[in-house]
Amino acid sequence: MPELSNRTATFTDSVIRRMTRISNKYGAVNLSQGFPDFEPPREILDRLAEVTREDFHQYSITWGAQNFREALAEKQSRLMGRPIDPNGEIVVTCGSTEAMMAAMMSVTNPGDKVIVFSPFYENYGADTILSGAEPIYVPLIPPAFSFDADVLEAAFRQHPKALILCNPSNPCGKVFTLEELQIIADLAKKYDTFVITDEVYEHIVYAPHKHIYLASLPGMWERTISCSSLSKTYSITGWRLGYVIAPPHIIDTVKKVHDFLTVGAAAPLQEAAVTGLRFGDDYYKWLQDKYTEKRDLFLRGLDDIGIQHTVPEGAYYILLDISEFGYASDLDFCEKLAEYVGVGAVPGSSFFKEPENRYIRLHYAKKNETLENALERLNDIRKKMPKA
Repeated sequence: MPELSNRTATFTDSVIRRMTRISNKYGAVNLSQGFPDFEPPREILDRLAEVTREDFHQYSITWGAQNFREALAEKQSRLMGRPIDPNGEIVVTCGSTEAMMAAMMSVTNPGDKVIVFSPFYENYGADTILSGAEPIYVPLIPPAFSFDADVLEAAFRQHPKALILCNPSNPCGKVFTLEELQIIADLAKKYDTFVITDEVYEHIVYAPHKHIYLASLPGMWERTISCSSLSKTYSITGWRLGYVIAPPHIIDTVKKVHDFLTVGAAAPLQEAAVTGLRFGDDYYKWLQDKYTEKRDLFLRGLDDIGIQHTVPEGAYYILLDISEFGYASDLDFCEKLAEYVGVGAVPGSSFFKEPENRYIRLHYAKKNETLENALERLNDIRKKMPKA
């Protein structure tokens, strides 16, 4: 038999999804894969029920239903501070995962280099490799997860085609400041580099931090490919509705890549989601307050247990420092945590290029009672965890 493709030779299965399966196996509270256990807004669900009885069961326009793109353009124009053309500057994708892949395939050629900050969401390295590009990893330095501007410029001197920016960041909860974004923007212009942003947590940011769209900085609209999704904003991760926003000459290529990757996102779900895109600012204030409450509840609980952890500025993830337990493998630790303590987490090493083994990732996009249940189980972690 002929050999299979060697581009996936270094891949494993998704560690995040694997930990969900392990959590299910042991009946653990699943704080590994980042999806909520509460319902989406009732207005969206009510519209979905209506849509099932209407004529939205065939293909929509490949790059997104017209009313969806118009509603999205109106919302993002207000937030990004510039008019966005729903017909020439948006592609609707099957989740932000496809959005990132379509963006990467649109701007890179085999052999190009792409800067990736570490820690990083696990798909970025895979996206780069599947595109035939080579990742250049630049560390974000704990506990603030800031970067060294000189190290970043050294990466830019390798003349990368693009930089990937996750802001707010998964897994570390970093929200990049205006000063940090300006450094990135200045280097991107100096070295003529694209920036592909992943902004799925754009509405989950904790005061006093603020989310700033890189595309809104002077001279950056022309070279920024903004990717995001509705998954986390409206608690509809299973609907797989994402999008790319970029200048027309980039979007024209993204449209072609998207067409041959997936043809189009689900038409009935786009129609129902238009309701959410038309929510007023009060919804996003409510969402911020909701996640601030959950973050504070979870942090207080972890402080009471006495385990060191990061304090996220955005998104809904915490990196827990497990150094005291002495495990050589954070994956082994997570598997035993699910089995003996009953809490599902993700080994931090799956997010770092550096040899990092002291963190596990937990998330708190759960009902308060679910978080309280998890904290109650974690309260006995030192008694229940087997010795390393």
